[in-house]
Amino acid sequence: MINDLIFKELIKRGYSLEGKTRVWNIADSKLWYLTKDQSQAFLDLEQEKDYQKNVIQKEIDLMELHISNILKEVGNKPVNIIDLGCGDGKKAALFIKYMGERARIRYCPIDISNYMIERALENVRALNVGEVVEFQWNVSDFENLGNIANLLRRGKFKHNFILLLGNTLGNFEINELLYTVRSSMSDGDFLLIGNGLDNRKRDDILKTYSGGLLDELLSKTLEQIEIKKADIEYGARFRNSRVEMFYTIKRDFSVSFLDKKVDFAKGDQIIVASSYKYDEESFRSYMKLYFDDTKVYITKDKSYALALCRK
Repeated sequence: MINDLIFKELIKRGYSLEGKTRVWNIADSKLWYLTKDQSQAFLDLEQEKDYQKNVIQKEIDLMELHISNILKEVGNKPVNIIDLGCGDGKKAALFIKYMGERARIRYCPIDISNYMIERALENVRALNVGEVVEFQWNVSDFENLGNIANLLRRGKFKHNFILLLGNTLGNFEINELLYTVRSSMSDGDFLLIGNGLDNRKRDDILKTYSGGLLDELLSKTLEQIEIKKADIEYGARFRNSRVEMFYTIKRDFSVSFLDKKVDFAKGDQIIVASSYKYDEESFRSYMKLYFDDTKVYITKDKSYALALCRK
């Protein structure tokens, strides 16, 4: 059964030519989590040794080291914690646990995947800290953030604290996402970003994007438009300050849906994901561009950052 959303993206975007190679670009993170199997594949990736070491643990270490400073800035007024791209909620759980000891909180996970929302609600409820919000907007993309943020400002909960953790920022064009998030905020709201920094050589960066579990996750996007794993080969490359994850077509074939057909030729490429990379200087510059009040905390090896931004 073909997923019409993915197929429509393929048709709408079409392809570009790089020499004689046709390159189709459907790199959009919301296409990675449309099914339970896709969502679970991402959670499996998060458990992978290198991902745990380079993302999860570094983020946790920075939180634990600077949590008192962060909580001092945020204060202890009642606050809505909006967890953007929540995943299973574990990235936010540690912070929520600390904050719940001193402030009244209401947790609202936002994700394109209903499966992720259910996992996040389950994990945060287990902390028995604060209130958990369940409403129709939980399953949403980030474009609806402004509506969600305003709906949450009721009763004593006048302020929002937005979490954008787990390297989620790198999956988006940074200006577009920061503009969207900032526009949803009111004076006194906070945003906490957790994102990797790269001061490594490109070859070293690409090693972290080799196949394995990442291939297992991304290939599921193409499988939903009936492109078989045996007919594609995974690859990664560094272009335009980002890593592109793509598949090369190994034989000629066609994909049809309703009255549309796409003909693929051997050698065609389909970009399924991209991850933007920033060094410390450019990361700080972007934060200052959108927020006058910003505090950035960096790991000793300058490979991960937490940015606390106030509007």
